[in-house]
Amino acid sequence: MPTIQLTFPDGATREFPQGVTPLEVAKSIGPRLAAEALVARVDSRLVDMKAPIEASGPIQFITPTSPEGLEVYRHSTAHLLAAAVLELFPDAHPGIGPPTETGFYYDFYREKAFTEEDLAKIEAKMAELQKADLPYERVHYPKEEGKKLFEQMGEFLKCQLIEEKAEPVFSAYRTGKFLDFCRGPHILSTGRIKAFKLLSVAGAYWKGDEKSHPMQRIYGTAFFSTKDLEEYLHKLEEAKKRDHRRLGKELELFSVQDDAGPGLIFWHPKGGMVRKVIEDWLRDELLKRGYDLVYTPHAMRLHLWETSGHTDFYRENMFGAMDVENDQYQLKPMNCPGHILIYKSRRRSYRELPLRFAELGTVYRYERSGVLHGLMRVRGFTQDDAHVFCMPEQLEAEVQACVEFAHAVLETFGFDCYEVELSARDPAHPEHYAGTEAEWKLAEGALSNTLERMKLPYKHMPGEAVFYGPKIDIKLVDAIGRPWQLTTVQFDFNLPQRFGLEYVAPDGHAKTPVMVHRALFGSIERFFGVLIEHYTGAFPVWLAPVQAVVLPISEKQVSYANEVTTQLRAAGIRVQLDDRNEKLNSRIRDAQLQKVPFMLVAGDREVQAKAVSVRRRDTGDAGSKPVAEFIAYLRQLIDTRAAKW
Repeated sequence: MPTIQLTFPDGATREFPQGVTPLEVAKSIGPRLAAEALVARVDSRLVDMKAPIEASGPIQFITPTSPEGLEVYRHSTAHLLAAAVLELFPDAHPGIGPPTETGFYYDFYREKAFTEEDLAKIEAKMAELQKADLPYERVHYPKEEGKKLFEQMGEFLKCQLIEEKAEPVFSAYRTGKFLDFCRGPHILSTGRIKAFKLLSVAGAYWKGDEKSHPMQRIYGTAFFSTKDLEEYLHKLEEAKKRDHRRLGKELELFSVQDDAGPGLIFWHPKGGMVRKVIEDWLRDELLKRGYDLVYTPHAMRLHLWETSGHTDFYRENMFGAMDVENDQYQLKPMNCPGHILIYKSRRRSYRELPLRFAELGTVYRYERSGVLHGLMRVRGFTQDDAHVFCMPEQLEAEVQACVEFAHAVLETFGFDCYEVELSARDPAHPEHYAGTEAEWKLAEGALSNTLERMKLPYKHMPGEAVFYGPKIDIKLVDAIGRPWQLTTVQFDFNLPQRFGLEYVAPDGHAKTPVMVHRALFGSIERFFGVLIEHYTGAFPVWLAPVQAVVLPISEKQVSYANEVTTQLRAAGIRVQLDDRNEKLNSRIRDAQLQKVPFMLVAGDREVQAKAVSVRRRDTGDAGSKPVAEFIAYLRQLIDTRAAKW
């Protein structure tokens, strides 16, 4: 019998009969590996454990500790979900069921909506099929034969996928009675799935097209152990408590109004106050760091976006153009062309560079309604945008200054952890990017050199760059360990060339500057949403929309309570007087629910002592303090921007 030679990750080689399966290879090494292996990587391709190996080459087993392990495992769990759904609801038509970063989902077309009770039934059926230890059986069909089979099954969505994506002979997987057009690979059997949970059902559209079939998307998650699943579910419960959409309504911070349209944010007075504090801090820092503040129009001529290349690379995210006096105008999706026009407004000298233009500029981007999400994904938002125009030799210093500025943001607003990513282009698809090979090497080198010089660990992300240049992304990690993409520092050699930007160099010749795009918060809306969830709406004192509330016990103390309120307000403290004809405990509870940091109770003893009885929202009674002493204490918390107190 012909033999093949397989090479293991440690460099060892062994001979096996041609056609040997990864499972047989794993068993020859030991029963533990055979039990743990999910799939195998054979000559760089992931394959099932029962796939025959026909040629010599490298082999690696994917186990629960492998980076790809959880993705394969969850993909198989998605098939288990679909198998359970079709057994319980034969009228459901499966669409797609991929793994995700946190679990999996499967889309179904069905006229009747799934309910929470249905999810419980489906999960029970999944458990039943899991115990049955059904194999994931890979089968192959010639394209036309397979398509006819799925047509006979009435699976019109699968027929579309086969028509669009299937090779002349394609693979499908059978799990019990469920047959799915799928490339795989999959684990050996349903019995190897240890811990899963269905989470929710939501609406979706076939292929994301709002004009196509409405789908029902069932979300779930799966882990290798019950302990990991329980920890994840606990984190989900914690995330629900912190949901900025719920807290935004309860704390009267912001809203989205149906009459105005989805994805457009209305800032209520309390949210507006927090926004003012954030923006005031930012503007002060910008001026300290040598930025100039600019303002640009919300709509400009469309040809600017044609010149910038946005109509070529970004058109699907732009709102439609407006006809104005035989010309077309565009709601701006970016602030950069406006800043470029300010740069071009007169001749520039090398002595002026670097020029740093900063703007809290509102931009508008078309996002499908299905992906809109509170403050996190919107159609109109304000970027804390800046563009740095500099000479090539100034570039690395400017990038470093941007990264240091980002660190100041994280530190000031109470974020201790963050992750750094360097997004580069995909060298296999240069057509997706503007610029030359040499320019991209220069740009990526400048960013990586800066991070390495700053001794900042970073993750290299090929294929994640924007079309005009590489970028550094800084993701903050919130109180429950979730990363949020906010800060970005992007290099751009493209726009200065497209717009013909120049500066007069020391030798008197005109040269093209380079440009850095910089956003720290990403957008004020998104950053505010992250702050709400990070602090569960209980902001540090310096950020709180209301920092203290004064509570007279009865009508007899209202006059004194007014005096205290006036003193606090004169000291620059955001204070409210609550003299409603309600019981004191009820008013304290209301202030607690609104997450006001301090409640100042005034009774007869406080009036006589010119004091207030202080209650903290976190620890309750803090004793009686003279008004002047409390004001000094509160001012210190505000002035030092204390994150903890």
